Amino acid sequence: MRDAWRRGRSPSLAAAELASGAMRSLANGDGPAFGRFVEQLTERPGMPGWTTMVDRCLAERLRQGVTTAWQRGWLPADVVRFVSRRRTARHARLVKDAIAGEMRVYSPATVDDRWRDQLTALKAEVWWTDDDAHPARWCDRETAERPVYITCALELIHLLEALPKLPAITPPPGTASSTAGPRGAAPAAGWAGVDQRTLGRVRALLAKAESTEFPEEAEALSTRAQQLMARHSIDHALLAAEAGDTGGPDGRRIAVDSPYDAPKAVLLTVVADANRCRAVWHRELGFSTVLGFPADLAAVEMLFTSLLVQATSAMVHAGPKRDTRGRSRTRSFRHAFLNAYAARIGERLREAAGEAADSAAASAGGKDLLPVLAARDRAVDQAVDTMFPNLAKGRAGSVSNHEGWVAGRAAADLASLNGRSEVTGAFRGS
Repeated sequence: MRDAWRRGRSPSLAAAELASGAMRSLANGDGPAFGRFVEQLTERPGMPGWTTMVDRCLAERLRQGVTTAWQRGWLPADVVRFVSRRRTARHARLVKDAIAGEMRVYSPATVDDRWRDQLTALKAEVWWTDDDAHPARWCDRETAERPVYITCALELIHLLEALPKLPAITPPPGTASSTAGPRGAAPAAGWAGVDQRTLGRVRALLAKAESTEFPEEAEALSTRAQQLMARHSIDHALLAAEAGDTGGPDGRRIAVDSPYDAPKAVLLTVVADANRCRAVWHRELGFSTVLGFPADLAAVEMLFTSLLVQATSAMVHAGPKRDTRGRSRTRSFRHAFLNAYAARIGERLREAAGEAADSAAASAGGKDLLPVLAARDRAVDQAVDTMFPNLAKGRAGSVSNHEGWVAGRAAADLASLNGRSEVTGAFRGS
């Protein structure tokens, strides 16, 4: 392999063979061999055009890796989040560039609105003027030498080419313009079906609840937010039923980050079930897929984010913990804290469910809500069964820190809520 180009190989073929060898060494965990491949790809004295050939080879493999991610059901935010989790922020910046470059081949009319929203949020844009010059410009931006770029590109290619297949929740770019949700769901791009004014008011209320130092004020703010989202969701469901809207649920993926990702996933599951959604945790990928109707998904995303902020703040405020011998008990305390917090939030949501349902029924003008809401529950459950036919139900891990459990329940009692219906589902792991 070292002298492939001298045996009659063209520079482009030699670069491709070396890149493939680097991929094999990464797969085998052979660090020394990988280092030798990087060295050979970095420089070939006396080989005109070698740098350009290597750069084009890596750029093409990156582009193919991104395309493969789309074909396997991944969205831009999923890819960047996963790369950040498995590698470094530098890798994440490079994959954003690869995504931005790859997206240029698609007509805007064939890109789903949710893709465009994610690309905008990620700031994935072409900032370079010449593709051949991108590696050098990237090195300048990162204050890095060329071997760093080659190493980063190869590691990223290896990661992209090994991505597992996910159920598609949006049409991939290049398909006919559509906002269809998973498996024949109704059109529901972005926050479609959700009144933006309501969302704005709820966000403002939850932001105040997160920032106030007074538990009573947080409770009042959260109650108002809960009422707004509950009424909006039920009103939307009734209008859809009256109009004969046969559309189904939508889906989105929500990050579940380390540390303490297991109790965080339980919290998201509790919030999702309370809002007539279902959450499926992809433990190794760092996120959950949440299925439900648009207004309910909006409630889940906002409430989970708000509760997590409040839980983290209370947990950190409790400070580090040690046992009587001075040994650190902080990790077990925080694990127990978050598990207890999620459990108590579930109890509070169940307590609020009856009141929310009774209030909605009283103001429904004689309309029977139960068949409408039951039909939506069945639709969501069917979407989960279709997209995840081999789904296994999991259980939260045990806890060993009584102090953390008590503190977590106490924090949950003071937390701001936006849940509004009975928690009926079990924790789901994937």
